[in-house]
Amino acid sequence: MTPRTLESLAHALGAATTLDAALVALGECVADVDRGASVAYLRVDARSGLIVERRDPSAGAVVSAPVDVAVGQLPENVVKAVGAGGSFVDVGDEAPTFARMLGLSLEGPGARLALRGVRVDGDLVGIVALREPPRVFGVTVTERAGPLAALFDVAVQRFVERDARAEAMRSLEEITQRLHAEYMARLGALEAQLSEVRAATPTNSTGGEDAVAAERRTAKAAEEQRRSARRLAALEHQLTASIGQLEQAHIELHRRSESLRQRTRTLYLIDRLLTLAATTASPEQLADGLLALVGDDMQALRCSLFIAVPTDRKWLYLAAFRGLAPHIVRGSRIEVGHGVAGRVAASREPLLVVDAGDAAAAPLLGDEYLTTGSFISFPLVIHDALVGVVNLTNRAQRGLFVEEDVERVRMLGLVMALVAHQAMLSERLMGEIGAE
Repeated sequence: MTPRTLESLAHALGAATTLDAALVALGECVADVDRGASVAYLRVDARSGLIVERRDPSAGAVVSAPVDVAVGQLPENVVKAVGAGGSFVDVGDEAPTFARMLGLSLEGPGARLALRGVRVDGDLVGIVALREPPRVFGVTVTERAGPLAALFDVAVQRFVERDARAEAMRSLEEITQRLHAEYMARLGALEAQLSEVRAATPTNSTGGEDAVAAERRTAKAAEEQRRSARRLAALEHQLTASIGQLEQAHIELHRRSESLRQRTRTLYLIDRLLTLAATTASPEQLADGLLALVGDDMQALRCSLFIAVPTDRKWLYLAAFRGLAPHIVRGSRIEVGHGVAGRVAASREPLLVVDAGDAAAAPLLGDEYLTTGSFISFPLVIHDALVGVVNLTNRAQRGLFVEEDVERVRMLGLVMALVAHQAMLSERLMGEIGAE
């Protein structure tokens, strides 16, 4: 690029009266640098960050087309460089993809696309897109066109400021006209009121007495209106308080209805447990049925039932499960005091973990019978004797177990312990699976 090119562009931009004229001048200077290179201007909406228009100079004219592409869809490094402005950034190997997205044409394979942000008052208002043919040796057009684009930035800033001033003048003119119209309307209304008052003003003493009486009536009516307004405000306050009490009563009624529904559901499940114990002969089916009832009620996708070994109370064996890993089989043993279920069996106190953070704090990660999410591990105890442990995790809908769920499992656990004890589930199941 010769100094003559830069000088001619500065002169052309100074004489340009529109942005399109400035863009044509820039395109001609870039073509002087390299006949295969071309530029386009992408107008950006600073508020939304969208490219809304493409202006492409061709044969001394500018062709405009709408665009609806977010600046953030460009590569991350390109977005940062364009947002900063001041220099071109090469899009790289993704040039054909982003050229199609922006509606730009590239001449042949290997053509390059570089973008340069145009900023005005700290906001990105446009992007200069420079397309050049592939080059193996020599200085690229992108490097040589930097000063040209810097001059174009100044022109864009001048046009943006001019448009902003024109918009401000239009707005000011509209506001002035509106205020003038309102002023004239109010002045006319005041003149009409003055004429009415003059026409109604009495010319004798009798008329003066009538005016005083009318003024008193007006004052009395105003006082009555103020009293009515105060009474209305007091009534609104009482109504608001009543509505608040009604809402509280409705909330309490809903809470009690939900509690009653939960209790009814629990009684139904207890009846199902007792019926299952009375009608199921197979100990495996009984264990599966007990776990299925409590698991379905608590919406646990992953659950397990451990039963205490009758001959050695230091061990628990897996009596029923669902959702566990494929390698886990019925009869698997864990030692009391180890793992989540083993600790609960040792302490005979239920364990509630609301989220993974609590699990991490209680060093319970890595237990293959549970996950790192919310879970309940509950001991089954009857007459101070440990019957087993039930584990519930991976809740289907609400995701987290809470204290109310522990109390619900407590009622079901008492019945499960009673059923397992009366049915001698541990001894019968150990005999079937062949465990010692």
